[in-house]
Amino acid sequence: MPQRDRPIRIVQVLLSVVALEFFGPAVRDFGPSHAFHPDWVGHARVHLVWLLGFMVFSGVANLWLVWFRKPFELRNLWLSVVWQACNLGGFWVAYFLVDVYDGEITVPDVHMHVFGYDENVFGFTILTILLVATVGLLARIPADGDGGANG
Repeated sequence: MPQRDRPIRIVQVLLSVVALEFFGPAVRDFGPSHAFHPDWVGHARVHLVWLLGFMVFSGVANLWLVWFRKPFELRNLWLSVVWQACNLGGFWVAYFLVDVYDGEITVPDVHMHVFGYDENVFGFTILTILLVATVGLLARIPADGDGGANG
């Protein structure tokens, strides 16, 4: 494996791990606590399912950019980074504005706590750290030729 390919592979793996967040809500929220919650207004459920569909398709598109897009170009990895930052950023906006829209981060009997933090806050913190580390590593990869992994 050429010297330049190893950091690219590490970036691809890190982006794939962070991209799992696109799929998590579809697995977790398409059930009685959210999409089928009897107290939710039907139109709110439509918006949730729409969002879940968007997230799943975004996850598939991200994985395609990271692993399968031909020809391989570093800018595809950067596009995935920006896309994933939008996803993570959306969570942090919802988190920090929770009092504005009278939301709840933790739903009792639905969400658990990890080291004293809501599972979402804990998970998104880890994913944000991983994405920041990915940016640091990706910024160090020379853009010359854009060949390398998958090239």
